[in-house]
Amino acid sequence: MNKHEQWTSKIGFILAAAGSAIGLGAIWKFPYMAGTNGGGIFFVIFLLLTIFIGAPILLAEFIIGRKTQKDAVTAYRKLAPGTAWHLLGYGGVAVSFIILSFYSVVGGWILSYLIRSFTGTLSGLSQEEYGSRFESIIANPVESVVVQLLFMVLTIWVVQGGIQKGIERASRYMMPALFILFIILAIRSLTLEGASEGIEFFLKPDLGAVTGETILLAMGQSFFALSVGISVMVTYASYLSSQENLTRSAFSVVGLNILISMLAGLVIFPAVFALGLEPTAGPGLVFVVLPAVFDQLAFGGIFLTVFLVLLLFATLTSAFSILEIVVAVIAKGDQRKRKITAWAAGILIFLTGVPSALSFGIWSDVSIFGKSIFDFADFIASNIGLPLGALLISLFVGYRLPRNLVRAELELGGKTSGIFFDIWYFSIRYIVPVGIFLVFLQSIGLL
Repeated sequence: MNKHEQWTSKIGFILAAAGSAIGLGAIWKFPYMAGTNGGGIFFVIFLLLTIFIGAPILLAEFIIGRKTQKDAVTAYRKLAPGTAWHLLGYGGVAVSFIILSFYSVVGGWILSYLIRSFTGTLSGLSQEEYGSRFESIIANPVESVVVQLLFMVLTIWVVQGGIQKGIERASRYMMPALFILFIILAIRSLTLEGASEGIEFFLKPDLGAVTGETILLAMGQSFFALSVGISVMVTYASYLSSQENLTRSAFSVVGLNILISMLAGLVIFPAVFALGLEPTAGPGLVFVVLPAVFDQLAFGGIFLTVFLVLLLFATLTSAFSILEIVVAVIAKGDQRKRKITAWAAGILIFLTGVPSALSFGIWSDVSIFGKSIFDFADFIASNIGLPLGALLISLFVGYRLPRNLVRAELELGGKTSGIFFDIWYFSIRYIVPVGIFLVFLQSIGLL
């Protein structure tokens, strides 16, 4: 019988969970999603959905995982034996495959930039040259696939080491360093000449820019950024001891995620407007804007290299969590199977992501429902898979699990006030599922 692994400390769990939540979701995806969907109004909607829908689901996933101490599939089987609820776990694994397949492509872009920063070929360019440099990198089929593979190898190498020696150890150092550097970047970006226009774009909401699609995309971004809806946090919480307070841990993860997302906006958008760039640049926004910002700093080349290293770390922490859900489901806690499972699953995910890597170059003319392969994979996972998974998780905890079991688990590790529990339980039963359902109706024009 194999002993189930556990986090060595509360801070280790919070940093690992925050690393999963923050990663590219807050740093890469949030700025370009906000930039292409109205700026300030997207941020406000994202903020509201994160607090009132994303956070309750995060806590629900914590409850499922810590209660069962099992992987995502076995957890639902244990809590609802003889039912089909375990398919929710398999659905999470499937969506995880899709997410990591295109996520690893972006991780590869970071590696390409990091290599160039070491050689000194990523500084001193004009703003137009930064844009063309990014386009040439992602259009190169050989480089795109090779760096994607390298990123997956790094992910597999850490995950195969397990929770304590792999994921927790890496997250403990990566996340604080990234946070400190982001504060430095935000200060510099805010002091650029012309930055005020970017601040207004990001923080002043335009109600006229709201559409059903805007709300759907903001909800998808909220779930993507918090890593909820695919049972990643069920898996992570399964390694948590009964001595830890789930509510405080959830608040910490949500708070860090919102803070990093806000810092990312304050780094990117003031710089975008100060440098005369377009906020609607799309997935390449961070890769075009940030090198230009570092050019405005003393020792900018060194800072850029350090930032790319930390951005790579943040990206990897998210990749760790996504691959971990797959490994945990297959290995079933057997540490002897972890290594081979990590490598087999990781290589399969890499192969699944190759079309996304090629969709900016030789397969750029291939489209699915009007979207590139990369964008289609992102849309299916972020705006359909994650909200659907979140909806089912809220129904599972709100209606399948006994109320007293849920409350007892929530109160382990520290007393939770009755008022907080009543509000959260009402939210998970009514506000969350109704909210997700209404957003879907709005997005397809039925509301």
